[in-house]
Amino acid sequence: MEFFKQFAVPNPTPTIYLSMVAIGLTLIAVLAGITYFKKWGYLWREWLTTVDHKRIGIMYLISALLMLFRGGVDALMMRAQTSRPGNELLSAAEYNEIFTTHGVVMIFFMAMAFITALMNFAVPLQIGARDVAYPRLNALSFWLYFMGAMLFNISFVIGGSPSSGWTSYFPLAGNQLSEHVGTNYYMIALQIAGLGTLITGINFIVTIFKMRAKGMTLMKMPLFTWSALITNLLIVFAFPVLTVALAMGTMDRLFGTHFFTIDNGGMAMLWANFFWVWGHPEVYILVLPAFGIYSEVISTFSKRNLYGYTSMVVAIVVISTLAFLVWVHHFFTMGQGAFVNSIFSITTMAIAIPTGIKIFNWLFTMWKGKIQFTVPMLYSIGFIPIFTIGGVTGVMLGIASADYQYHNTMFLVAHFHLVIIPGVVFAMIAGMTYWWPKMFGFMLNERIGRWAFWNIAIGTCLAFFPMFIAGLDGQARRMYTYSEVAGFGVWNLLSFFGGLGLAMGFILIVYNVYYSARYASRDIGDDPWDARTLEWATRTPVPEYNFAVEPEVNTREPFWDSKYEGEKLFKEKITDIHMPNNSGQPFIMSSFFFVLGFGLVFSLWLLVYIAAAGIAVLLFYRSFEKDDGRHIHEEDVRETEREMGGDTR
Repeated sequence: MEFFKQFAVPNPTPTIYLSMVAIGLTLIAVLAGITYFKKWGYLWREWLTTVDHKRIGIMYLISALLMLFRGGVDALMMRAQTSRPGNELLSAAEYNEIFTTHGVVMIFFMAMAFITALMNFAVPLQIGARDVAYPRLNALSFWLYFMGAMLFNISFVIGGSPSSGWTSYFPLAGNQLSEHVGTNYYMIALQIAGLGTLITGINFIVTIFKMRAKGMTLMKMPLFTWSALITNLLIVFAFPVLTVALAMGTMDRLFGTHFFTIDNGGMAMLWANFFWVWGHPEVYILVLPAFGIYSEVISTFSKRNLYGYTSMVVAIVVISTLAFLVWVHHFFTMGQGAFVNSIFSITTMAIAIPTGIKIFNWLFTMWKGKIQFTVPMLYSIGFIPIFTIGGVTGVMLGIASADYQYHNTMFLVAHFHLVIIPGVVFAMIAGMTYWWPKMFGFMLNERIGRWAFWNIAIGTCLAFFPMFIAGLDGQARRMYTYSEVAGFGVWNLLSFFGGLGLAMGFILIVYNVYYSARYASRDIGDDPWDARTLEWATRTPVPEYNFAVEPEVNTREPFWDSKYEGEKLFKEKITDIHMPNNSGQPFIMSSFFFVLGFGLVFSLWLLVYIAAAGIAVLLFYRSFEKDDGRHIHEEDVRETEREMGGDTR
């Protein structure tokens, strides 16, 4: 029995036991359904082994939506706990675990998956490519992310979730103050998922630099592709820092090293510096693709080319550079001194300048435009005022002396969420709705989409505006309870109602998917939005090969100009198309990584050795494997194009 005790949850409650039952029943139902409908073969051939960037993007999207609801439930539980003074819905230990998992799930497993989903689906199409540079590596990236997410999430019912915050500061995250294995899950699951993200970064940099359509120079790329390029450069520079920090933290916990301890030469502040050297660029890794999405959506639904294209590109580059020069503002109160604080205060405020340029460029794009208030456009317009408030409060926090008042209060929580929700979540929903017809061949219902938007927009304001007041009144973040005399009750109750509004908005999005899948027309054409970029020049739904003939580009908006200016996009004849083969190796290798991670969490060394050997064998096999891909023959391409209503050239 001693062996099995290590897998027990340290703070068991009826909620935990009900969750265990629910997870078990759901797993049984899914397996039984796949078996009953005889879908194992289809699942393996079409999804588990796919290397098609479009299908990988869809799998990222589904995973991101699942993680959004997983993290959203945590958020609602926190808001419910603090909705009235002295509430006992959650214990202190449960609250610590929930706010930790909420942050980790939302940042690492929801937001990162969402941006990667849209980059995977749209970027190769926008640059006229047939896939990414390394399709099999792209599949491995997804499965590493997925296995990392699953490893982290089973901590809820096996061994216990981490409880030292999503930043996992040492010494709180050390063995003395976090005795159970929750922080092990944090360190190792993020390593596995982060490896997948780093591979994605390298893959997309090569794809964008080497696989653009003929004639598409860098300064003719769509803004979303530009934002993807800079984002992936940020990933390649920032994620190795997190990788090193997580490796050092893992060694402290598993092998007794002293990188981040408070004795034997360790330095707890080293973790804080490593974490935020990665962490602040991470904010822009999330936000820059959102800026690219808003640029595409606002231009499309204003019926105008994007105002100030060159300045937008320059602004993205400047933001990405400054992103690495502001990390110390996360610990102004931790003793760096006035001179250091002043330097980082200046860089923090400076980053608002290129961001402001982008805001004005979007406004000028809409100026005198023929605006269509579609659902993607509503999110794009709603983003501007809410994000501006989040950004201005960020400048307030960037004033080092004033930060002594704001630091570690609910004011900071409000600022962060008013940047991330409009700056990431609004954009991801806008992008998902915008590209949904290309993904699935039908459009989401506009009326239900508008209901969802207003619930989410109003819910965001109601949930987080009161936190500014509570924070200025002195409410510290991460307080799981407070007394009635503190006066925080009314503000926290309003925040709880705002959280319910957000939840209703996301429920409506799910209902919209169900309703539209069942009732929406499939006769929508290839270009339902009258869009401007190359992804809309493909068939709907997009065939495996993307383009029957690779496009040739002469302008920044080639598809728009082909429709209205007579520019010819496709000048060659259809020929055989070379495509990569599907492979089960990425899924199998990532499964070994899952087993390896689970073994490390619990120090089950035999399991670790077996999984490591499996990974090594697969790498060795791949090194000597000869796989030249396959060809889709000209006749098959012509037949597919004919069936989808295209010409056969």
